[in-house]
Amino acid sequence: MAMLLPGGDDGDEARPVADINVTPLVDVMLVLLVIFMVTAPMLSMGVPVDLPRAAAARLAPPEPPLELGLTREGGLFLGKEAIEEAALAERLSAEHARAPERALHLRADRGIEYGEVLRVMALVQGAGISRVALVAQPPAAGR
Repeated sequence: MAMLLPGGDDGDEARPVADINVTPLVDVMLVLLVIFMVTAPMLSMGVPVDLPRAAAARLAPPEPPLELGLTREGGLFLGKEAIEEAALAERLSAEHARAPERALHLRADRGIEYGEVLRVMALVQGAGISRVALVAQPPAAGR
């Protein structure tokens, strides 16, 4: 909508004025800013609830997973401790009996044959651990 004003020197013609009045826009934006500043803290709060009291014990935090490493030379490491393959099954069985839900992260060198990794995974499964994750590095940028 343009406003018509008398134009020209002779005053006969009316021409439209193309100026935009931004004052109402600024007023509306300031009102919205104030409304959002007042209501935003109320949105982040939850519903007020009067919680009951209970004498239940606190839940223990989950244990970190076991770390099993397999080097290219065939060395086995449970955490940072070197372990023989014969003692590995017994140690894993003991860990599983102590914490049955504990997971195991297997870190195997990428130069190891597939069969070696499967043999170690069979030892882990034989110890009763079913939550096994294979650890890998993310791909390099640009690949």
